[in-house]
Amino acid sequence: FIRMLRSAKKRDVLELLRRAPEEIRPFIVEAAVAAQSAASLAALSDFLDFSKEPKSLLEKFLYAAAFSPRPSAELLRLVLDKLVGKQLAPEIWETGIVAMGSLVGKLCQQKLCGLQEVERGVETILRGLRGAKEEPEVIIYLLALGNAVLPETIPTLLGHAEEGPAAVTTTAISALRRFPAQHISPRVKQAMRRIFHEKRKSYEKTCRLAAAEILLDNHPSPMDVINILLATNEMEAEMATLLLLKVQNSLHGRHHPARKIMKDIMRDPRINNYNFFSKAGISSSFSGPLTVTQDLLSSFGLDLLFLEGGFLRKSISEFSLLSHGQRFQAAQVTLEAQGMESMMGENTSDGEEEPELVAGMSVIFFDVQLRPIVFFQGYTDLMAKVLLSTGEPTSVVKGNLLLMDHHQVIPLQSGLQVTIKLQGGLGLDISADMDVSIWEQELKTSMNTRGSLAMDFQVELDSSFLQTTLRSQTEVETSIHFDTMLRFSSSPVLMCLQLREEQVPYR
Repeated sequence: FIRMLRSAKKRDVLELLRRAPEEIRPFIVEAAVAAQSAASLAALSDFLDFSKEPKSLLEKFLYAAAFSPRPSAELLRLVLDKLVGKQLAPEIWETGIVAMGSLVGKLCQQKLCGLQEVERGVETILRGLRGAKEEPEVIIYLLALGNAVLPETIPTLLGHAEEGPAAVTTTAISALRRFPAQHISPRVKQAMRRIFHEKRKSYEKTCRLAAAEILLDNHPSPMDVINILLATNEMEAEMATLLLLKVQNSLHGRHHPARKIMKDIMRDPRINNYNFFSKAGISSSFSGPLTVTQDLLSSFGLDLLFLEGGFLRKSISEFSLLSHGQRFQAAQVTLEAQGMESMMGENTSDGEEEPELVAGMSVIFFDVQLRPIVFFQGYTDLMAKVLLSTGEPTSVVKGNLLLMDHHQVIPLQSGLQVTIKLQGGLGLDISADMDVSIWEQELKTSMNTRGSLAMDFQVELDSSFLQTTLRSQTEVETSIHFDTMLRFSSSPVLMCLQLREEQVPYR
């Protein structure tokens, strides 16, 4: 379909979009974005009216642009023209800003940072961040900077990490975590030390943990590791437990950058002893390999941070790939619930302001941060969701994406030419749900990921006397379900975790 669109005229693509049945239209929009021909982008520009079209179709267009493997300047210009200076629905504006960050980052990876469209995109994000008054607005712009991964924005991210409220600090640190190790400079590490050791002000526990992770994951100094371990003596049990498990995980992970330093430190009995590593919390951190080959390491990680009363504060499940020193986040899903302890009559920790009752989810997929999903915000909203719940999970992202698009002509010594074409597409459906039962004192979360990958590889040798083609097609389907259930009506808290993977057909 993409190949067909690349040879079509603008009027034909526009006619196709206008006449297509409603259920087929999203597929055509995704294919037109993937085609990225001048005709298909011009047709999309005429067809998409951001003040009239249904939100689902506009989100499809923006996410297709964000996931584009090699976006063009014309695609970024189209997104900018549709977003800047317009009155839009909040969901579309948020999706558009994070998509803009992804497009800017991918164009810079192609050494196209100097393009007028890229400079306009960066300026739009930074100007919006400077003028943002509300916390959710600031967070969206910071997520866009995390997608862009531009080294010149690091000072801006550091400023928000140190000075912002808890949610802003966590988002800014998460954006910094996405930078390669060479950009985590002494200045960045110094700021993370100030946050973790609370040198300037008190920080919420998730902020301190995120700062510690940057220090541990980016060629840490022995002094940093020792200071983090010593600090666990002063922490509450749950936070200390999670941090100590992270340190132990780095000892077991053969590819972890801190492994050698950790092994040297653990030879000191003043640190490697029962007193240090016997914290009694129920928080958990696990990471381990799924596939190990000469060129690729794929791993699964799971962090669960609980509150003292047994509530799940934050869970992070992550699938990542490491190849030739490059790290790639295939998927990361973060579920957060805060303010639960006050609802059940428990006190917050000293130095922490009483948090608002809120639960939500944040997803990074194929190195692209998606718009955060809020399940409920405030007690009234929670009660409305509990009473009016449809039982349907919240859709995070659903659609078809072009992941690979490679075309190469190779001249042979004989004078003949070989043409190589490789295309890879992904059909994806991620949904999640969080169910809180106040009466039964249960918290259930479920995350469902369904995907199908299709790859088409073609080699052609074409000359006046010989014509030959070699073609290979591969299809893989998979489905992963991750469920958690907590029952906090009794002590100790009962917890059930389940990771289910359905049989994978491979053709």
